[in-house]
This record gives sequence, structure tokens and C-alpha cells, in this order.
Amino acid sequence: MALSLTRTSMMAASVASLIAAGPELAIATEPAGRPAADTVIGMWVTANGFIRLELMADGRYDEARGQRRSAYRGRYEVRGPQLVFFDDSGFTATGLVTDGVLRVGGDAFRRE
Repeated sequence: MALSLTRTSMMAASVASLIAAGPELAIATEPAGRPAADTVIGMWVTANGFIRLELMADGRYDEARGQRRSAYRGRYEVRGPQLVFFDDSGFTATGLVTDGVLRVGGDAFRRE
């Protein structure tokens, strides 16, 4: 029970310090290392240029492979540091953005 009270007290102190700091500090931001939804929007490309992954502002993606345009299409969600892809054909994949590199499966993408 003491642990629960300690957590509650810590939470109350954190909230109180945010309120005291003013509205500028209380605005939610993404913690370091986590991509915000608007920071992943754009074209991501593998080093050899074979795979081009476009992440659109409406939460959709379009992936081209070689000369095959729109090889995969679907929607994506930003969940903390991860991107979760839901392909229109039914499969799902998870990606992780770290240090400006998006890794999905065995592929590494950089922003174009």
C-alpha cells in the first residue's frame, strides 16, 4: 500500500509542477527518441533505392518495389517509437525509427 501512495504522491507532485510552470510546459510533446506522427510523413528509401515507402499525412502508405509502383498499400499508425503497418491485403508489420532510420523487417529506410 505504501508503494501505491508513493506513486500517487509522485504523480500529484508532477502534475502540480506542470501547472505551476505554466501552459507552455504543459503542452504534450513526444519524448526524445519517439517519432511524432508528422515527423515520419514523407518518402523513405532503402540504400539501394529498390524500395520506396511513402508515408502520407492521412495515415496511409504506398510502397513501390523496383519498377512495381504501389506494390503494397495500407494504413499506418505511430505508436510511441513504433510504426505499425496494416496492409490492405491483410498482413501487418512493425517498424521502428531510431537515429533517422526506419527499420521494417530486414529493411532500413532513410528519408529522401
